[in-house]
Amino acid sequence: MKFLTSSLVALGLSHMVSAKTYFKEQFNDDSWKDSWVVSDWKKASGEAGDFEVTAGDFYGDKELNRGLKTTTDARFYAISKKFDEEFDNKDKDFVVQFSVKHAQKIDCGGGYLKLFPPGLDGKKMEGDSKYNIMFGPDICGSSTKKTHVIFERGDENHLIKNDIACETDQLTHVYTLVVHPDNKYEVLIDGESKRTGSLEEDWDMLLPREIKDPEQSKPEDWVDEVMIDDPEDVKPAGYDDIAKTITDPDAEKPDDWDDESDGEWEAPEIDNPEYKGPFMPKRIDNPEYKGKWEHPMIANPDFEEDPDMYHYTFGSVGIDIWQVKAGTIFDDIVVTDSVDEAAELRAATWEKTKDAEKKMFDEKEEERRAEEEAERKEAEEARKAAEEEDDEDDEDEEDLDAKIKAAKDEL
Repeated sequence: MKFLTSSLVALGLSHMVSAKTYFKEQFNDDSWKDSWVVSDWKKASGEAGDFEVTAGDFYGDKELNRGLKTTTDARFYAISKKFDEEFDNKDKDFVVQFSVKHAQKIDCGGGYLKLFPPGLDGKKMEGDSKYNIMFGPDICGSSTKKTHVIFERGDENHLIKNDIACETDQLTHVYTLVVHPDNKYEVLIDGESKRTGSLEEDWDMLLPREIKDPEQSKPEDWVDEVMIDDPEDVKPAGYDDIAKTITDPDAEKPDDWDDESDGEWEAPEIDNPEYKGPFMPKRIDNPEYKGKWEHPMIANPDFEEDPDMYHYTFGSVGIDIWQVKAGTIFDDIVVTDSVDEAAELRAATWEKTKDAEKKMFDEKEEERRAEEEAERKEAEEARKAAEEEDDEDDEDEEDLDAKIKAAKDEL
C-alpha cells in the first residue's frame, strides 16, 4: 500500500513538473499596457478601435473579472503580445482557453483569438497576417453564430467542416480548444464538450484518401428511374374533347338587360365538373430499375499521411476583429500543454463568479426595464395631455367663431 501511494504521488508530481504554461494573461493590473502591442493597422484611416481594461457594468468580482474591452463602435481591433519564448507543441497537448463577454449584446462582430507563428511584427499586424490557429466565437445577424476553429496549412486557412454553435447572450463564457499529438481535438464551452474528432476528418487539410475511379463511368444502359408511367393505362377515347369550362345552365338574362344598349347577352362560363385536367397515366414501379449508380472509389495516389498535422511553432497571441457594436471583454487567456491547468483556471475564475455575475446582470436588467416602463408611461401621459390641450384649443376656437357669428348676426 505504501508503495502504491508513493507511486501515485510520484505520478502526480511528474505530471505537475511536465505541465507547462506558455502564456497567461488576466489583466489584473496595468502591466498589459507595456506588454501588449496595438497595431497601427487602420489607424491612418481612423478605423482602428481602442481598448481599455474593465470588468464592465456587471460582474461577479470587480477585480477578478477585469478584462480587455473594445470601446468604439464600427471599428477594427488589432492587438497582440509575444510569448516569453517561442515554443512548439510537438508530442504534447496544446490548449488555448479564454473568456469572452459580449456585454453590449453584440449584433455583428468577432470574439476570437489568433495564435501566430514566430516573427509577427505586432505594430504591423493586420487581417491578412499569417496565423497558425484562429479560435473563438463569431456573431453577425441571424446567419452567423458559430465558434471558429481554423487551422493554417499550406498557406491556406482551413475552416472546420461542421459549424459549432457559440453562446449569444451578454454573460461571460469560456472557450477551450484542445489539440492532441494524435491529431485528435476537442472544443469545450464553459467546460462542456461541444465537439471531438480528428483533424483529418473534420478539416480538409489533406487530400482525400479515396477518389472516384476515373476509369469508371455510369453505363449507358443503366436504369435509375424508380417509377415509370403505366404502359397499360391508356387515355380514354374522347378524354381531350371534355371542355374545361361550360356555359352556366342556371344563368338567366337580367330583366333590365337591353340588347340595343347593352349588347347581345351571353351567359357566363363556369368550371366544367366533368373536366379532369390533362391526362396523367398512373405511375408504377419500374421493373428495369437497377438502383442508384454509385461511382466506384479507388485509393488516391496523391494522398499523403501526415502524423504531424497538429504540430505548430508559436510566437504570439492576438486579437484581430471587426465589431459593429463594441463592448466585448476578453479575459483569462491561457496557453498551456495541460488540460488540467486550463480547467483549474476556469474553476478559479468563471465558475467562481458566474452566479454572482448572472445575479447582478438580472438586477440591472430589471432596473433597465423599470426605467423604460417609467419613460414609456411619462411619454404616454405627455401625449394625452397634449391631446387634451389641443381639444381645449379647438373648443376655444369654436366658441370664438360662435361669438363672431352672433355679433355679425346682430349687425
